[in-house]
Amino acid sequence: MPNHSSPAVLALIGNTPMVRISRFDTGPCTLFLKLESQNPGGSIKDRIGLAMIDAAERDGRLRPGGTIVEATAGNTGLGLALVGRAKGYRVVLVVPDKMSTEKVLHLKAMGAEVHITRSDVGKGHPDYYQDVAARLAQEIPDAFFADQFNNPANPLAHECSTAPEIWSQTQHDLDAIVVGVGSAGTLTGLTRFFRRVQPDLAMVLADPVGSVVAEYSRTGTIGTPGSWAVEGIGEDFIPSIADLSSVRQAYSISDEESFDHARQLLRAEGILGGSSTGTLLAAALRYCREQTEPKRVVTFVCDTGTRYLSKIYNDQWMTDQGLLQRKRYGDLRDLIARRFEDGRVISVSPDDTLLTAFQRMRLADVSQLPVLVDGQRLVGVIDESDILLGLHEDATNLRMTVASAMTGTLETLPPSASLAELQAELDRGLVAIIADASGFHGLITRVDLLNHLRKSLP
Repeated sequence: MPNHSSPAVLALIGNTPMVRISRFDTGPCTLFLKLESQNPGGSIKDRIGLAMIDAAERDGRLRPGGTIVEATAGNTGLGLALVGRAKGYRVVLVVPDKMSTEKVLHLKAMGAEVHITRSDVGKGHPDYYQDVAARLAQEIPDAFFADQFNNPANPLAHECSTAPEIWSQTQHDLDAIVVGVGSAGTLTGLTRFFRRVQPDLAMVLADPVGSVVAEYSRTGTIGTPGSWAVEGIGEDFIPSIADLSSVRQAYSISDEESFDHARQLLRAEGILGGSSTGTLLAAALRYCREQTEPKRVVTFVCDTGTRYLSKIYNDQWMTDQGLLQRKRYGDLRDLIARRFEDGRVISVSPDDTLLTAFQRMRLADVSQLPVLVDGQRLVGVIDESDILLGLHEDATNLRMTVASAMTGTLETLPPSASLAELQAELDRGLVAIIADASGFHGLITRVDLLNHLRKSLP
């Protein structure tokens, strides 16, 4: 049953700290970061989660025993789950399939029901995440559709809390705020507040390449949307609550630049932010460096980077997505996910146990490992089927050595082999071993080939 007492953790939402950037080139400007990652749910969206639920309770749209339904890129869902579950409501969330694993696991751990839908379709398609959420809200009895994209409590939360905090923390001395647009609640709420207290303040828009919002703010026209990997900001439509009237400059930031700046922020300032934080930081630094006179500028660490450890801060994922540059050879070595010469190969030795091999496969999320002597010379390959065969339905055989179960007769392909030859090798049910006179270079799996072909799409 719903518990309408106020959970203590909800008092921790808002009043987040602000820090000055000190180890980046900010031109003549002073750049501050408001650490929304310090909210109890880990993001700026805690603010609107609380505001939308409180408003719905006051006006009777959300009643005891009701269900909260929302379409979310993750953080709004986490804010709603934090507040809604603490108050005893059922929470049903629809998320696009580009969502980080950490966000989904966090939502489920809080007791939310998560529906994952396609991220490659646009508004109006039956599988578009917002359309799915609206449909569920109609089907579920006593459902409250939070609808952050149209809910007036969304911008009101920022007008009444985020904006006054910024104004106070900057001692009423501020020239620009760099902000992204997801639902547009932050931009609109800040615009309303600062129009009253500092009409000359400039809103600077940070938008992922592929989103239509930056182009619309510059030209008044909506272009053809693309795709982007940054989560939480960027849209293929203009939200109804969006107020772009105070936007003075708009930057389109690539995924590569966004992710790189998030990683730089951690290394330089020790601040672990998410993908949208990288977008905002990249745009803020561009804006600051373009100025010819000193200005005081604020942007946000929108959420915590702990939600992106499997993505932004995972070199393997970044490389697979083409977001982390590495040496290119122009041959099959470019398809190898973990190249020996890069020191990225996960391997076992012939004397390791089958249990060790199995644990390393799980850790690296692979199905096969090269077997190397002294970490250098290739003598075999072991995969999951080899381990199963070695067990003979007796788990104690996990103590057997890798040498007893590995495939020792190796067929290799030189790096100069063609894609057709690689495909033929994989079609035989084998992993492709890439080696030549200079030694072992790495393994290529079907997934590696699929990833290569995916990246070659226009």
